[in-house]
Amino acid sequence: MWIRNGVILALALGTAIAQPPPKSVRLYVFDGGAIQGFNPSAFHFTKEELATTDMVVASYLIVHPKGTLVWDSGAIPDGAIKGDGTPTKQSFFSASKTMKSQLAAIGYKPSDITYFGLSHYHGDHTANANDFATATWVVQAPEREAMFSEKTPPQQLGSYKSLKDAKTKLLHGEDFDVFGDGTVVVKAAYGHTPGHQVLYVKLAKTGPILLAGDLFHYQEERGTDKTPTFEFSREQSLASREAMEAFCKKTGTQLWIEHDLANFNKQKKAPDYLE
Repeated sequence: MWIRNGVILALALGTAIAQPPPKSVRLYVFDGGAIQGFNPSAFHFTKEELATTDMVVASYLIVHPKGTLVWDSGAIPDGAIKGDGTPTKQSFFSASKTMKSQLAAIGYKPSDITYFGLSHYHGDHTANANDFATATWVVQAPEREAMFSEKTPPQQLGSYKSLKDAKTKLLHGEDFDVFGDGTVVVKAAYGHTPGHQVLYVKLAKTGPILLAGDLFHYQEERGTDKTPTFEFSREQSLASREAMEAFCKKTGTQLWIEHDLANFNKQKKAPDYLE
């Protein structure tokens, strides 16, 4: 066995023993792989206008003294990942690490998670959502309605179908203070999908961070009126961007674009954490 950040990893058993609840909020960043080969014209950019067209798939675990929250769940389901370190590829996506193994390295399994949230229901965020159906699902009302619409393709529905019967905190655009102390707050940012949402996390040492989902995909989008061609509502997206940029400026909050490869490469990854 070996120890990292106070977490004992029982390598021989493939399990870990979690720490006691921390005194302040911790943010763990999970590596869900990469998105490559996507045409930047879908975002109204040329290849030359972007530092890179490659994107990352990120998910997060927030550990609070009163519980835990998993935010987003990857593009490739754990069951499809080989587990030997070689990338598994599906369409534009590739991944070599399972979400469960990254949770286990900190001492958690999906059934230990208190709350589960999706920034939105696109497939590159929902691959392992069914694993968290024992948690309280935090979702915007228009998003849930769209997710379980008769028009939703069965293949897409399959990745999160178990959430339909999960204990649910249904939101209608209002802020939701997850643990009641202002450190972890779900905020509506409609537009990319009917009920797209973002997550504010206030860390004692790092400061506040906004996990912005797909409010933007590239840093180059910020400060422009360019929105993806597949946006649910361009008007709502632009209004949400304006509101969240103003919020970040007022509160001194870092805005993290979840697909931003350059920013992701600079972040500590689980089992390390930000606090």
